[in-house]
Amino acid sequence: METVEVICDTRETRTKGQLRALRRAGRVPAILYGARTQAMPVVISGTELKAHSGAITHQRLIRLRSEAAELNDKYVIVKELQRAPLSGAVIHADLYEVDLKKRITVAVPLRFTGRAQGVIDGGILQPLQREVEVECLPLEIPEVIEVDVTPLGVHDVIQVSELKLPENVKVASDSDYPVVTVLPPTVVEAPVAPAAEAQAEAEAGAAAAPAEGAAGEGAGGGAAEGGKEAGGGKN
Repeated sequence: METVEVICDTRETRTKGQLRALRRAGRVPAILYGARTQAMPVVISGTELKAHSGAITHQRLIRLRSEAAELNDKYVIVKELQRAPLSGAVIHADLYEVDLKKRITVAVPLRFTGRAQGVIDGGILQPLQREVEVECLPLEIPEVIEVDVTPLGVHDVIQVSELKLPENVKVASDSDYPVVTVLPPTVVEAPVAPAAEAQAEAEAGAAAAPAEGAAGEGAGGGAAEGGKEAGGGKN
């Protein structure tokens, strides 16, 4: 994998005002530490950090360049970046020194390629994970892990265990969880237009009117016959 290089120098612990002055000068305060490295305050180039921010935030390997012998050619990964709330500018970094001969665990982004069959059939591709933790040597960290979604039908899933990983790279955690699926199409019932509703009600009313009239006539006829019978009784 490509290694990012960043200028780094030692620094003394300073006041908040002095740290702000460092940032205004385009430098970022940081802490360097590791399994066998005692925590050391350092300062790195803010310009280089910004230029490589995309790679660095995904725990890419960084080689430090420094005039200080204790820092030069050390390999680190960024464990944490602190950013200003409003501007988003990096204001502090935690650097973790790694041993190139020992495997480490890092998060690698997933890249979904192809067009799923389920999408062609009207479904919706739904990524469930955007990255996966892998274990490998520092110099063998993949840039990305590609996931071909072409064969996926609706409701199909791809599990972590199905990912094609580079040689000497393995999943660092449980591999029984899905990373992507295809959701079924969303069916929305078409709304009925108000005019159509009014027309349906009118037609229903018209159909009911004759039946009501017939019922009235039947009631009237019964009343008349009843009157005749009553009259006949008086005679």
